[in-house]
Amino acid sequence: MRKNDMVSLAIDGMTAEGNGVGRVEGMAVFVPGAAPGDVLRVKIIKVAKKYAIGRLEEVLVPSPDRVKEDCPCSGPCGGCVYRHIRYEAELRIKEGRVRDAMERIGGLYHLAIQPIIGSPRTEQYRNKAQIPIGWGKDGRLQMGFYARHSHRLIPCEHCLLQPPVFTRAVQAVQEWAGRYSIQPYEEQTGKGRLRHLYLRLAEATGEVMVCLVVNADGVPGEGELASLLRERVPGLKSLVINTNREKTNVILGPTCRTVWGQSYITDTLCGLSFRISPLSFYQVNHDQAERLYTLAGEYAGLTGSETVLDLYCGTGTIGLSMAKRAKRLIGVELVGQAVENAGANAAINGIQNAQFRCADAAEAAAQLKEEGIRPDVVVLDPPRKGCGSSLIDTVASMGPDRVVYVSCDPATLARDLALFQKQGYEPQRLTPLDMFPRTAHVETVVMLSR
Repeated sequence: MRKNDMVSLAIDGMTAEGNGVGRVEGMAVFVPGAAPGDVLRVKIIKVAKKYAIGRLEEVLVPSPDRVKEDCPCSGPCGGCVYRHIRYEAELRIKEGRVRDAMERIGGLYHLAIQPIIGSPRTEQYRNKAQIPIGWGKDGRLQMGFYARHSHRLIPCEHCLLQPPVFTRAVQAVQEWAGRYSIQPYEEQTGKGRLRHLYLRLAEATGEVMVCLVVNADGVPGEGELASLLRERVPGLKSLVINTNREKTNVILGPTCRTVWGQSYITDTLCGLSFRISPLSFYQVNHDQAERLYTLAGEYAGLTGSETVLDLYCGTGTIGLSMAKRAKRLIGVELVGQAVENAGANAAINGIQNAQFRCADAAEAAAQLKEEGIRPDVVVLDPPRKGCGSSLIDTVASMGPDRVVYVSCDPATLARDLALFQKQGYEPQRLTPLDMFPRTAHVETVVMLSR
């Protein structure tokens, strides 16, 4: 097989990134936009030693699960890798991905995996958007999303995964930037001011935060921007300027300044109120987050006498949802602003048995062990890279009865579960949950017992 060859390809699997997989003379060919059961005419655009990448040219026989795409941006943008198939098929693929990772990476062939919990909404569920700002082909300022594996901006004024109020904010910022001729940031030169538009919605209360990420301490016409947003964006509670002067792919800088309103918005989750600031972690799908935390609470099995250690606690959401059924809650988080929010969240909900520490998870766990604190339940909600052996060794050495692991990546989860097994902790219950419909991501909750 060579580059530019045209081949007929039957799709019989999907990758973790949402690409279809077929085979030609035993070699795997990965095709974006494919669906299991498709027969496709594919142009080979790259040939490596053990695989090839193809571009879909024509659907010869469509999969029974294939549907018409309803977003003009989904192909070029690459975010919604499953917008071309039925949601039921998407859930099957994601559940299969979790099962495959547990067996192939973790060696967990006999683990009972519960049916995936689907999202009641597949549209307008995102309560957070990080929208790059750049130059369009017409030489005008544009907002949208980066094409997959690139920093090529795909214009998109209205994303179907986001609420309509975000579109209003995008349009208002574009109008304001045009009035003041404010230039977008250019990665190659480091010049220009506007980097990202960062939006958050507290779904239960309707409060909206607009955060402008800039390559400066401020921007011209901040007062006029506040007035325009108040006029156009229902529920606006906060306008914040975030300063990021670094040449980096990291979106937010360390410094935030509130231009108008509050420095946070307030949402309600699992019957509790939570303050959310720009740097705070908060689940992007409100309804599914409630299901996730309810499930984690069930897996924790609290009776009121337990000490709970919540590592990677963010603003304290998952731990605080369990606090009233525990004797004591200790939360650990690396982001200082999130720790402040967590303490405030405990106070406004009248929770007095919680304390929060600003520290690295592994270092804090080791410090707690030195202090002689033995948690009965440890809750882990790490970033995509997972926990790793050092933290797992420390957690296991503390001897908790149960570990509740919330994961956003099946591969690193499977790796970590195998490490926990070596320390005498067996995964007992595992449930996938679709937090991000139409994307390739899947969340998983696991209960391990000693």
